[in-house]
Amino acid sequence: MGQVTIYLDSDTEKKMKNMIKKSGVSKSKWIAALIREKTSHTWPDHIIELAGAWKDFPTIDEIRAGMGKDAKREAL
Repeated sequence: MGQVTIYLDSDTEKKMKNMIKKSGVSKSKWIAALIREKTSHTWPDHIIELAGAWKDFPTIDEIRAGMGKDAKREAL
């Protein structure tokens, strides 16, 4: 297992300590989870499972139906 030393300004450290206190985990676990989250290249399972969860959600065509036509673009 690797070890890392980081230096934080006092405001950032205070924010981190507040978040760690709320989460109830150690600094190491909190920071490791944050690194895993920020380096992940896929959606978390709980987000993927939301696909299709709203049966009455309008389609893109229904959303755009009342918007009218776009203005003609100027040539560059």
